[in-house]
Amino acid sequence: MIFFVLRKFLQDAAGSKMITIDFSKRKDLTLCEYLYCSIKKQILNGRLVSKERLPSRRALAEHLRVSVITVQNAYARLISEGYIYSIEKKGFFVEAIPPQNFPQPKVSLDFLPQKKETREKKAKKYFADLKSNSTSFEKFPFALWARIMRQVLNSGDERLLSRVPLGGALELRKAICSHLRQFRMIDVDAEQIVVGAGTDFIYSMLLQFLGKENKFAVENPGYKQLDLVAKLCGTKCVPVNLDESGISVKDLKKSRAQIVHVSPQHHFPTGIVMPYKRRLEILDWAKERNGRFIIEDDYDSEFRFDGMPLEPLFSSDKNSRVIYVNTFSKTLSPSFRISYMVLPKNLLEEFFAKMGFFSCPVPSFEQFALARFIDEGHYEKHLNRMKNYYRSLRNDFIAALQKSKIRSIAKIKEENSGLHFLLQIESKLSGDELRRRLNASGINIALLSDFYYDTLAENSLAQKSFIVNYSGLKRERIVPIVRKMEKVFLE
Repeated sequence: MIFFVLRKFLQDAAGSKMITIDFSKRKDLTLCEYLYCSIKKQILNGRLVSKERLPSRRALAEHLRVSVITVQNAYARLISEGYIYSIEKKGFFVEAIPPQNFPQPKVSLDFLPQKKETREKKAKKYFADLKSNSTSFEKFPFALWARIMRQVLNSGDERLLSRVPLGGALELRKAICSHLRQFRMIDVDAEQIVVGAGTDFIYSMLLQFLGKENKFAVENPGYKQLDLVAKLCGTKCVPVNLDESGISVKDLKKSRAQIVHVSPQHHFPTGIVMPYKRRLEILDWAKERNGRFIIEDDYDSEFRFDGMPLEPLFSSDKNSRVIYVNTFSKTLSPSFRISYMVLPKNLLEEFFAKMGFFSCPVPSFEQFALARFIDEGHYEKHLNRMKNYYRSLRNDFIAALQKSKIRSIAKIKEENSGLHFLLQIESKLSGDELRRRLNASGINIALLSDFYYDTLAENSLAQKSFIVNYSGLKRERIVPIVRKMEKVFLE
């Protein structure tokens, strides 16, 4: 449990009370997270009262010796969650929230960001979580997003309180079309876009639509959540092995599947980028028989660090057999449960006739806000910023590994794409034992073998290949992480 000391003193000429925070007790929270949580706690405890003026961003930043952007992002999040509000040219003020009467002196900080808990005890807090697909908290444009949300709320559009049709809000579907046309070489109409609450929801809807009697082939190794989704839909899931070019077409034919899920741009977790010849083979497989379809997962394609993004299968499909799926969860935040699929035109009438009784599960408010975010060019700018940031983060991590004591026993595999790389270790110890020791040292990490659907990986390099997800990593922790790895791998 994290405790903090928060006291108010001084009073500036404008009448706001300065806030002093003991950042030494923030542990592994970022400065922005701790500042946000501290101010929020004081509001809930009644120490900051309704309509009380807060210090300006610059004044508070100078007093706390942090950057203005840190204070700005913390204030923006407090505004977006309704704890404070701003008045142009006057400043920031506390919203009218009744005190919550938390017990003293040991206060509950349940609102702090935490990992999932069991009923019995909290999950372990790691020094570095290289297993999670989290994103950088401080890089999210909170102030900009808060402004757009206010604009949407102030629009008075009655559709904000209306049922959203299955396809999603027209504004967002048009914005997605524009983005796909400009950046993914996909030229489609808004009617082909279907918005959903996360890719698992999209997959579930697709499998129900295509029919549970059809076998569903998935990449092995691959995203094992698909097996759970298939089982819930009553669909048989068939793992198909990969080779150096991606999913094996020979094994795919043997599986007798009618539907296949592939990620040709950057496969997770192997990192394989499917070459052009294999893409043509997959498309040929689909057109051989009626009723065959390819679900193309374009996850992570925005983060290609070398050259232009590869053309999606959807753009090369001349037979209307590819269904394109993507998400905003990685480019914006995992909590952004907005994904979408692009259907071939020949499936539209049947899809909406069969599934049209559903409503879109994503709130209209979020859809309108995201549509503006894209249309006004903010999404493109955010992607460019994050691409540069992640490239730099990846380069620093790989450089630290290559300069470390483990460089002679480590092999790094990465394809200049996506937000993870593979770290293969030569050791007499098993991969499970190495992982156990890494966990004990505070590093949470997954093995490539975790993503196999069967025992194929038992005697393969997958047993000692670690998947390094670096997107949520704090840069200052790279060197300490590598030092911990040296101790574990060379012990």
